[in-house]
Amino acid sequence: MEFKVRTFLATVVMFLLASSVFILESEAGGECGRTPIGSAAASLSPCLGAVRNVRAKVPPVCCARVGALLRTSPRCLCSVLLSPLAKQAKINPAIAITVPKRCNIRNRPAGKK
Repeated sequence: MEFKVRTFLATVVMFLLASSVFILESEAGGECGRTPIGSAAASLSPCLGAVRNVRAKVPPVCCARVGALLRTSPRCLCSVLLSPLAKQAKINPAIAITVPKRCNIRNRPAGKK
């Protein structure tokens, strides 16, 4: 009897571990690919002043990171700007979408809702 209980518990534990791996993998397949949205947002931290104030000068580091993200994954940039993290950081999406233009990034995609 004790062997059956241990076997059952071991099976349940293995199932839960496999399920958690599956859930983590499925979350990593979003707009930012395998990069968690929090990491993508953190990479844009030099832009914080510019995304809160339209008159603030955009730092060159911010322009480089936004340009790289627009080239590799423009949907990721939109996801970051519309994420709960952006709301917590008091980022104004209406100002944030002006950053590529303020950085003089050519071939920037037209804004879409």
